Amino acid sequence: MTKSASCGPAILTEPVDNRWVFGALRLWIDPEKTPTVGRTPDYRFSLANERTFLAWIRTGLALIAGGLGVAQFLPPLPVPHLREIMAIVLLVLGGLVALRAVDHWARTERAMRLGQELPGSRFPAVLAVAVALGAVALIVAVLIQAAG
Repeated sequence: MTKSASCGPAILTEPVDNRWVFGALRLWIDPEKTPTVGRTPDYRFSLANERTFLAWIRTGLALIAGGLGVAQFLPPLPVPHLREIMAIVLLVLGGLVALRAVDHWARTERAMRLGQELPGSRFPAVLAVAVALGAVALIVAVLIQAAG
């Protein structure tokens, strides 16, 4: 335990160990400075992994653009706050897709270097279900508006 460096009474605090957070971020942001593991994979596989990463980034950007479009251009729907909920969900999904993309890229690159099986992911299925549920919500809102 260490004492707080304040002018008031001494407060005992636990030191915070953020090394694992910064280590994980370093893998994402600056892979050249992290220790290299395993063998360098065939460059074609690394480039394919990078293309997959970029495809996921485009998907995240499309979801974010869709969320902004819903928030700015969709007229109020008959269900209260449905427009705002849909916009927030799309924006959050876009951010999650971007974070998931970089994590998956790093884990796949590591697995290739170590000669391990590539990491599996349920995220594409979860994303597909979320988008489908959003489409169903829009269909219901359109039908309610048409009936009213």
